[in-house]
Amino acid sequence: MFWWISYALLPERWISLFAISGIALGLLADTFILKSLIKRAYQLGTAFWLAVLLFYSVGTFGFFMGVPVFNAALALPAGFVVGGKLVYEAADGVQVRRASLRTCILTTGLMVLVCVSSAFFALTSPSTSSDLRGMLGLGFEVTRVMIWGLILVGGAGLLAVNWALTGLSVRLTHRFLHKV
Repeated sequence: MFWWISYALLPERWISLFAISGIALGLLADTFILKSLIKRAYQLGTAFWLAVLLFYSVGTFGFFMGVPVFNAALALPAGFVVGGKLVYEAADGVQVRRASLRTCILTTGLMVLVCVSSAFFALTSPSTSSDLRGMLGLGFEVTRVMIWGLILVGGAGLLAVNWALTGLSVRLTHRFLHKV
């Protein structure tokens, strides 16, 4: 945040100082605030964790310029939080399965929105064919049908990976933390 603000508002010679200051302030905040937050992380409501997931999902989508592949990685921390909360609440096997299913539905629903947004940008941009050709070093022309195929097959694959990562993350976290 400090880098973007300094980049937009300050002369170039001050940018590195502000960027380093932002990192230092972030580390200090982590030292004093994050420690207490972690101790009561599982007491925080679902709305808080959903807001965190949405924030990182939008950030990941923007950082990787609309390529949705990396958003699937967010299934892991989502499952970790839910699995840890289930241990904190001393959930039984049925509750773990239900919570895992709900979390899979939630994260995969969010991934559907990410994939639809990505598909919209890919289909409306006139440079998608040349972008794919250059990015992947392809020696042939990328057609509209190929783009549709990539969207449909790749999107379905991403949804399946997201579902699997979420479910595994919830169950493995619960199993690991339950034994600790």
